Amino acid sequence: MSTSLDASRLEALLESAQLLHSSLNIEDLLRHLLRSVMGRLLISKALIAVEEDGAMRVALARGLPKLAVGEKFDEEVVRASGVDLILPIGDQSHPTGFLGLARPLNREIGDEEIEFLRALLGIAASGVANARAHAEANNLNLALDQKVQELKTLLDLVRGLTSNLEPDDVAQLLALTLAGRWAVRRYALMAWKKGHPVVLRMKGMELNDLANYENYEDQILMMTEAIRVADMPESDLKTKLREEQAEVVFPIDAGDETTGGIVVLGPRPGDLSYTDADLEFGMGLVAQAAVAFENSWYFREAIERKKVEQELALAASIQQNLFPAQLPKMANLDIAARNRPARTCGGDYFDALHISGQTHLICVADVSGKGLPASLLMSNMQATMRALLGRIPTLTELATLTNSLLYATTPDNKYITAILVELDPETGKGRYVNAGHQDCLLMRADGEAEWIKSTGTPLGLMAPDIIEMVAPYQEKSFELHPGDFVALFSDGVTEAQDEDENEFGEERLAEFLRPIKHEPAEILVEKVFHEIDRFAGSAPQYDDITLLIIKKTG
Repeated sequence: MSTSLDASRLEALLESAQLLHSSLNIEDLLRHLLRSVMGRLLISKALIAVEEDGAMRVALARGLPKLAVGEKFDEEVVRASGVDLILPIGDQSHPTGFLGLARPLNREIGDEEIEFLRALLGIAASGVANARAHAEANNLNLALDQKVQELKTLLDLVRGLTSNLEPDDVAQLLALTLAGRWAVRRYALMAWKKGHPVVLRMKGMELNDLANYENYEDQILMMTEAIRVADMPESDLKTKLREEQAEVVFPIDAGDETTGGIVVLGPRPGDLSYTDADLEFGMGLVAQAAVAFENSWYFREAIERKKVEQELALAASIQQNLFPAQLPKMANLDIAARNRPARTCGGDYFDALHISGQTHLICVADVSGKGLPASLLMSNMQATMRALLGRIPTLTELATLTNSLLYATTPDNKYITAILVELDPETGKGRYVNAGHQDCLLMRADGEAEWIKSTGTPLGLMAPDIIEMVAPYQEKSFELHPGDFVALFSDGVTEAQDEDENEFGEERLAEFLRPIKHEPAEILVEKVFHEIDRFAGSAPQYDDITLLIIKKTG
């Protein structure tokens, strides 16, 4: 080999090295390598194979129509196609690839040329390694950029969701985020929580039937992960989604069987498919939205509860004003009363209505049921009594007419027990009608207990003609002497329960009052309530409690 030839080859080798290392694109590098070799050796047929996905495959081929790019490299097939010389690119034991060359026209490739090719392929191997490292770095950067963008999208969504407390706003933000992520023009979103209106958002799809989510509830609740429509089991839901060209479904899972929903996305532009990473990312967004949906529904329920509480508080305030602001002052009589409802509003009622002179009608009543419905019926009772008072001469007629009016204006399952007492404070003589009410207590000054029992049916329970035939109201009388008192109360007193569900009872009430019978009426009322609370302990109050005591003083 001459010196000039050596210098020429060295110069060509350096020039090729510069060109090979100037490109970090592996395809450009391999094309330059193949052109350089074919041009220098005047060869018309050549190929380069490199390792790809764990296998050696044809990367470039010139003049070899039987070899296709991407085809697995097979030395026998390659030689059969016209390749005479195959040289490794890089280390011979673990080559990066192979260079295949056909025989030049009218000559063979000499040893010096093979030595040059080996040197060139050694340089090319480092260039391929650099290009691959660069490509891998780029891929990692792209993946990192994608993750950063996904994280930014997630943070933006979370930030937007936390500022929205309306389910419709949550749905709109989620739908727009998912659709914008993949430039989707067709989507649908449906979310529900039992007891709330269904949330429905659609664009480019006709899936209004999803509003009747009960038809698909079982199918939707079975979904735990994002799924391609093609992979769904056959069902009427899958048929509908196919008709609307839906591609993927994301279930909205809040971990509660009373809630659920789905997000449906149509095809991506450019025939792109949804990758597993896309489905995983989408489920992350939907999971955040599921929490936001649950929070928004809870917030709405809290607002509704607050409204109900405010309305109940207002009703309780109105009801409290139905009770007498103060009980009348009557000569020779000491009177006190107290009412404590089991709920915000109650169905017990007491009143002292003036008739004439010092005479008053004392009334204690108990409406069936509790809460707001009972309080409404109680107000009806009060209005009826006040309207009729003074126009009806006897208690039996008052009870009969009150029953008729309440029976005509109340549901069949609603009624009122009541005890009506008309008392002359001068003489202490009283008369009463007990309309299906609790037996009330007449305590004598010597401690003897007498019971004022029922003299008729509850008010509003039975039709007037039936009562007239089988059980007309009866009036009875009693007389209070100095030191005597009468205790009128609702069944909330005697039916109060302790932790073991034992009732307070009538006898316990009489036994408690007997040793303190000398106390004023107000003290007696206060002590009875205190004793009931002591007896009940930690047991809740199940019923309204009302107690009214009238005591003859002297």
